[in-house]
Amino acid sequence: MVSIENLQTELQTDPLEIGYVGMTDEAIRTSLYTVNRDVNKSSMTGSEIMNAIDSGEFNALVADDQQRVWNILHLSTINPFGVEATMMTTIFGGSSVTIMTLAVIRKSTVSRASELGLGRVALSDITKARS
Repeated sequence: MVSIENLQTELQTDPLEIGYVGMTDEAIRTSLYTVNRDVNKSSMTGSEIMNAIDSGEFNALVADDQQRVWNILHLSTINPFGVEATMMTTIFGGSSVTIMTLAVIRKSTVSRASELGLGRVALSDITKARS
């Protein structure tokens, strides 16, 4: 169920300057569900990380650094913006293919409704929030 209060706050404050005031309810709903918002992932799996590692770069690492990578991959969850990210950057180097790939996959693209946690927004919800 949608939080009318959260929806109302979004529509009244328009923090991203989308222009809700001049839109129809249908246009607002379309805007809320357009997948165009990059958000940081809070966690990733070892498999996601492993699949982003360039095999040539990994094979070129010294044995101690390879072991450090394996240790990171075996954490129950990996914070893509935490110590793990810093360690991977130190191991592979900031301009490596691996780090550039990880920088892309540690974000996801979502709709504004998803970003706000609004759930399913019906036209009647928008009408109610605007009144």
